[in-house]
Formats: sequence, structure tokens, C-alpha cells
Amino acid sequence: MTENQAGEWELSAKLKDVEPDKAQQKVTHVTIKKVTQDIESLSFNTAISQMMIFVNAFTNAEIVPLLAMRTFLVLINPFAPHLSSELWEKLNAKFRGGGGDITEQPWPNYDEQLLVEDEIEIVLQVNGKVRDRLKLPAHATEAEVKTAALGSPKIKVLIAGKTVRNVIVVPKKLVNIVV
Repeated sequence: MTENQAGEWELSAKLKDVEPDKAQQKVTHVTIKKVTQDIESLSFNTAISQMMIFVNAFTNAEIVPLLAMRTFLVLINPFAPHLSSELWEKLNAKFRGGGGDITEQPWPNYDEQLLVEDEIEIVLQVNGKVRDRLKLPAHATEAEVKTAALGSPKIKVLIAGKTVRNVIVVPKKLVNIVV
């Protein structure tokens, strides 16, 4: 939502009726799971915290999928009923298919398969100083992690002409190259 010159709220041009990408699906399903569990355990502060993570993930996105936004509005409805209801109406006015009032919508379900970490970020260090980061499959072997670390363009430049004395791999966390 953005505010126009007249002070009226308008839907963002980023909002499109498209399928969410893998990262967007993951943050949506993590949010569904966390908010559902937190409401059941009366941990409202952490539910709101997770919704803030969701908002941050979609704030800088080039395209915001309509499905993710509808899901988010249903999740935020118990916390901000008037705001979510008004936004729901604006979405339905522009995009058909929302179906009725927000209070009539079923609570969203999450897909456990979309919550699985299939990619991890590995920190690359040279002599103990962080120099790069790599995204690798979660199931990568130690040898594959070493090869990927030594093959990183930034690392190649830093170790060019130097002798690599040791490569220390902390599984699923970091690689430290000692030169």
C-alpha cells in the first residue's frame, strides 16, 4: 500500500497475481507455522515478530505475490482486525477471487516440505577474517565445501601467490583458509 497525493491509500504496483518464488514460499510458510503455534501458546509478541520478518522479506521484493499477501492478511487479522479487513477489501476490489469477508477465510496451513533448509550460507574466512559468503546445498560434503570455498572468485584473489597451509571446515557454518 502506498499513499497518493490526496492522502488516499492505493495498492502498490509491485502486487501481482503471480506464484511466489521459493524464498517467498518459505518465508510465508515459516510465518504461518510460527504465528499459528504462537497464538496457540499465547506468545503474541513472537507472533508479531515473525510477521515483521515476513514484512521485511517482502518490502524490498520486486514483485509481491497476491497469494502471500492474502495469507498475511488472514494471519494478521487477529492482531489488527480493522486494518486487515480494509486491506482485504481493497485487494478484492482490484483482484477478484478473494471470496467474501476476511473473517470468513479459513486459517492457512503450512507445508512442512517448504520449511526444510535445503541451502545453507557458509562464511568464508582467510586467516580468520570474513571475506565472502557462499550458498551451498545443505547436504554438501566437506570436500565439496572446501572446493567451493577455494573456487570463490574473492578468495582466489586473496590467496593468489600464497601457500595455503590449512583449510578448516566447520560443518554448515564456515571455512577458514590459513595462508
